[in-house]
Amino acid sequence: MPTYNKYHQTSLSLYGLSKQTFPQAEYEVILVDDASSDNTPNIFKEADVPFKFKYIRMKQNKGRSSVRNIGINHAEGNLLIFLDGEMLAPPAFIENHYKHHVHESNLVVTGAMHYEGVYTFIMPDYNEDQVAHLKELVSRDPEYRRLYENYEQTQQHSNVPCPLVTKEDINTNRFQRLSFPNRYFLNSGLKHFGERLEGFTLPYIAFLSGNVSVRKANLKKSGLFDETFVGYGAEDWELGYRLYKNGVQFVLDPSTVAYHQEHGISKRKVKEQWGNHYRFVKKHPNIDVLILSLEWKELPFMHMHQTLVEYKELKKRFPDEYNELTHAFRVMLFRIIEYLNNGQPVTKLYELPPGSEERIKIHQQLETLRPRGFDYLASSFEQIYYL
Repeated sequence: MPTYNKYHQTSLSLYGLSKQTFPQAEYEVILVDDASSDNTPNIFKEADVPFKFKYIRMKQNKGRSSVRNIGINHAEGNLLIFLDGEMLAPPAFIENHYKHHVHESNLVVTGAMHYEGVYTFIMPDYNEDQVAHLKELVSRDPEYRRLYENYEQTQQHSNVPCPLVTKEDINTNRFQRLSFPNRYFLNSGLKHFGERLEGFTLPYIAFLSGNVSVRKANLKKSGLFDETFVGYGAEDWELGYRLYKNGVQFVLDPSTVAYHQEHGISKRKVKEQWGNHYRFVKKHPNIDVLILSLEWKELPFMHMHQTLVEYKELKKRFPDEYNELTHAFRVMLFRIIEYLNNGQPVTKLYELPPGSEERIKIHQQLETLRPRGFDYLASSFEQIYYL
């Protein structure tokens, strides 16, 4: 469990892990504190937990990849569950992860595709959308509504988080009244491929390190998190991609869901995300990574999958007939992320002089895609070529 300046949420997360149905003598929890400046160091003194608990504090902030690797290297077990410090795990969480790995040794299991968020505290750095969302949720429960109204009257201008959810609320599952689903990945296409993502060309995007399990042996084979990824985003997809290339099977299991305790959103998040995505495509400039650039166009993952299927089929059936078009497509996909990383407008991704031989060939090749059944590829190409 990595954590950074989330003392209140992490304390509740540890309480949730103390209520697991899995035998408490058979699991350990490793909390790696990435040089928090809040009260997180007190957790080790305050924690009254029935499991083996290791608290590791960094002297200076190292970033997500580094602290997860430290946790991996300190882990005694053969099965690792990555769980962010603000994730609240239901009682059967560990048991439901574990059961998948008992008879199969080459799995990644995730509950992150069935995302559930929950407001356990009123945080002073919530943005306007989060405040409006929280108000809507508390309006459904008289006690939570009373707590929120009291906060507005007495603490609204305080910098101190105000608790909404108690340990007793966790025991009784009452906290779920402040929870909400987000099925972005499933609704974007993944639900059509089943629990094991059969036939899906981008299964590695299911490796979201906030809630995912994998055997340590698989990580030793594929390598740990790449520590050149600093800040938010893509470090988990990059490791997931290496696991995928090594033949690991990805499993989506809603019974392994954990609740993400909502917190303020850093303004640096978007910039860090594009910076790390750029690092990802530079490290793996392959079409099955580059295709994720289409997410910037808000195209669903199903569209990306179909585009990738058609791209590979095109290269197979017509190995030399579409060289100009496929080259331009790969270059444009890379430049989308490059431009976003540099803060440039994403436009004119593949400019060619009017009447140039390459331009003419690309247009001729594009005109033949749809008649040959490559509709998704044609659509994706046009959406970024004519920016």
